[in-house]
Amino acid sequence: MAECGGVDSNTSSGHTMDKSITLPPDEIFRNLENAKRFAIDIGGSLTKLAYYSTVQHKVAKVRSFDHTAKEAACDKLYEISVQEEVTARLHFIKFENAYIETCLDFIKDHLVNTETKVIKATGGGAHKFKELIEKKLGLKVDKEDEMTCLIKGCNFVLKNIPHEAFVYAKHADSEFRFQTTNPDIFPYLLVNIGSGVSIVKVESEDKFERIGGSSIGGGTFWGLGALLTKTKRFDELLQLASKGQHTSVDMLVKDIYGGSYGCLGLTGDLIASSFGKSATADKEFSKEDMAKSLLHMISNDIGQLACLYAKLHNLSRVYFGGFFIRGHPVTMHTITYSINFFTKGEVQALFLRHEGYLGAIGAFLKGAEEDNPNQYSWGENYAGSSGLMSVSPEMNPMQRARSGTFPFDMLEMDRLERQLVNLPLLQDPSSYIPDTVDLTEDAPAREYWLYCFEDALDGVVKRALASQPDMPEAAVRAEKFRQKYLHKLQTLRHQPFAYGSLTVRSLLDTREHCLNEFNFPDPYSKIKERENDVALRYYQKAVKALEELSCEDRQFALVRGVLAGNVFDWGAKAVSDVLESDPEFGFEEAKRQLEERPWLVDSYDQWLERLKGPPHKCALFFVDNSGVDIILGVMPFVRELLSRGTEVVLASNSGPALNDVTNGELQILTERIAAMDPVIQAGLREDRLTLVQSGSSSPCLDLSRLDKVLAMVVRERQTDLVIIEGMGRAIHTNYYAMLSCESLKMAVIKNSWLADRLGGKLFSVVFKYEVPAGRPDQDDAALTP
Repeated sequence: MAECGGVDSNTSSGHTMDKSITLPPDEIFRNLENAKRFAIDIGGSLTKLAYYSTVQHKVAKVRSFDHTAKEAACDKLYEISVQEEVTARLHFIKFENAYIETCLDFIKDHLVNTETKVIKATGGGAHKFKELIEKKLGLKVDKEDEMTCLIKGCNFVLKNIPHEAFVYAKHADSEFRFQTTNPDIFPYLLVNIGSGVSIVKVESEDKFERIGGSSIGGGTFWGLGALLTKTKRFDELLQLASKGQHTSVDMLVKDIYGGSYGCLGLTGDLIASSFGKSATADKEFSKEDMAKSLLHMISNDIGQLACLYAKLHNLSRVYFGGFFIRGHPVTMHTITYSINFFTKGEVQALFLRHEGYLGAIGAFLKGAEEDNPNQYSWGENYAGSSGLMSVSPEMNPMQRARSGTFPFDMLEMDRLERQLVNLPLLQDPSSYIPDTVDLTEDAPAREYWLYCFEDALDGVVKRALASQPDMPEAAVRAEKFRQKYLHKLQTLRHQPFAYGSLTVRSLLDTREHCLNEFNFPDPYSKIKERENDVALRYYQKAVKALEELSCEDRQFALVRGVLAGNVFDWGAKAVSDVLESDPEFGFEEAKRQLEERPWLVDSYDQWLERLKGPPHKCALFFVDNSGVDIILGVMPFVRELLSRGTEVVLASNSGPALNDVTNGELQILTERIAAMDPVIQAGLREDRLTLVQSGSSSPCLDLSRLDKVLAMVVRERQTDLVIIEGMGRAIHTNYYAMLSCESLKMAVIKNSWLADRLGGKLFSVVFKYEVPAGRPDQDDAALTP
């Protein structure tokens, strides 16, 4: 029931697309030569195709030189190599049925994998197009239950796409308000509005029940609308409704009582009778007004039903989907209004970014059960996904065909190497929001950061090219990256909600996805290697200087060291400009750049007082940059913690992002430091210093999507202190994150606009020590700018 069952005569299989239109295969049916396990969901007007492919791409690897053997003659710290790696990707493509025959022809011509014998199919149109599919592709059509596919697809997107669900607010600055998905997605109510309405209670991955429904649904709106307005197309009917005034047709409470009906709590503008005026008024009603009245009548009926079932089964999460919704603002608004009215705001109507794909995703998962895709974590590939687009039903398919455009919508999901889970120390995982500022709602901030990323693009391209000097085709790939990312930025300027809440983190992640798409896995690899090598030469000198200080002076010097090290961030333009123009800019120069105390956010005194107490059992330290940051800033701080008797877990990125240190690099650096430092060496030998992957390849940090192994280590070590370092991890994200243990957030603000926003200046310091509520001695330790 993903869509209305009726098929518009303009979109039948016999009406194929204009053959003069050329499909852009690189942008739509990507990696088709490696495709297998097809699934298809065919509704009344839309087809959704799904397939699995293996993607070969380049990854950056580091290998330590054997400094006791012949390789010792080499001056390099480690060897950097770019290797080929194969990963799994899911492709989902949505298009109008008018294009199905041409698309099937294209797939047949480009399909290389001959092992695929079956295509899973669902949806009302699966039977109608069965012969066409089998003839064109030579695959046996295996039909799957529609509702089972729908539920499987819904579970999959809720678990794997953080900003999947949203509330629609028509008159707000941001129409789309994305919700934090509870780690436990069950139970929930799914209201699927196709031809009729099915109301389904979902209790677990495999347990669901249709608890109610109605014959008054999308088909009713379409059918009655066609009779009233002579408009045959569903989208055109919605377009009429968006321009109409229902009060011309509907009888309101004030039309009966002259105002509100106070003793019953009914306002004067409330609809008393849908189409009530048409029985007595001696006039013609416009198509627009009748369509709007009809839309309100059906939406209110569905909304009341949904509220009653939600209350009956004590469910607070209610998701709406189906052909009637399909991302149309006018239907989302009327459903939202209805739910708000009948629940007095206690329940929100939730919609899904990828609602149209649920059936296809579920059908695919049914066909791939032998591989158990649910055992993995998946992530949306922003480089290959079109995102949530503004809906404009004004152009029909053949108008679009004649205009030379091809109305496709795409979603790509990459299988992640590591299973991702919540940090066990989050105080309330269901309310955790990683990002500090939602650019979707903050227009001035959005415009500033979009400009920043556009302005920095030339520098990123330059460094991408410099990382692959021996590859002549790199220039072509670099230009393709530039165009792809620039297009993404332009899309986000007009549709900031395309990939969920727009944040600095999502802008950075989209850039990393685009770089990887064009095989630039680590543009900063050579910069990191050089800076790591230089910083190692000063490590012993830095440690010796610290050891000569008194205990209290040493604590302050250690903190200043971490902050000064954090200045070395190639992701900040103010810093990268300095580092490029002055190669001699070093650790001591960075210290002089820091503001003097009191800092912008300053709870250092509380931290110093805490250090006079018993040592922490275990500290989890999320590290940031390579070079001076990790070697001269973080490692001495870690050394002090170990000396106090605190175990330390260093969490670093699984994959490259900007000049952030990766787990592979950190392993090599720690070995080299251990060879110089008996404290670090003992920590490793006694298993009191542990290096673990975070599961992230981002300059920012989402504590709800961390490596499962890291979460296990955190529990086993009884971690009681979390340290988060850097502007990306501690300011752009996690500034307001509440943990169930002590936390320390340290960063230097390396962006003048952000500093001004926070009431500071360039190189202002954030030192934020926080203790969970209930510790009276530390209640005032958590300061905010």
